[in-house]
Amino acid sequence: MRVYVPVTSSILQRLAEQGVLGPAPITAFAVTPGLREWYVDDDLEELEYAASSEAARACLRLLSADDEASRRRIVIAADIAEDRVEVRDELDRGVVAVQVPISLSDCASIHADDDDAEEAVDTAVRNIDAADLGDPEAEFLVDEADGFELSWYATQELSLVLEDMS
Repeated sequence: MRVYVPVTSSILQRLAEQGVLGPAPITAFAVTPGLREWYVDDDLEELEYAASSEAARACLRLLSADDEASRRRIVIAADIAEDRVEVRDELDRGVVAVQVPISLSDCASIHADDDDAEEAVDTAVRNIDAADLGDPEAEFLVDEADGFELSWYATQELSLVLEDMS
């Protein structure tokens, strides 16, 4: 099953050093029944993009707790055995709990903001809580960050991604 794991540059650095994300359970996003129902589209590619977008938004919450991290959203796409993934749609659409550590060899790709998104992401990080509580102005500021597309990187480019963020 393809899962999309929101991470910060600090977490990505640990993946580079240790070769594994963990400990489990790891919150991620995937094409779940709740996401399918909300998105109302049968195109798997579109559904996976929606799951990845949910993970990118979750990065904002992680960044609000990580002052050391680069102000960029990062999502890791990983392939995990379906029996190791627990669907948690009751928490939010597309949420899953990966019940095992995720090794670098499980990772299919890395998706990250370019440096031109940093200001919008920083603003979104400062406003994510208010947006979650329904503040329309804060939601607008968070949506500004969502307007930046994440760039795609092969896992072999992990060190380059980290270097670009330092």
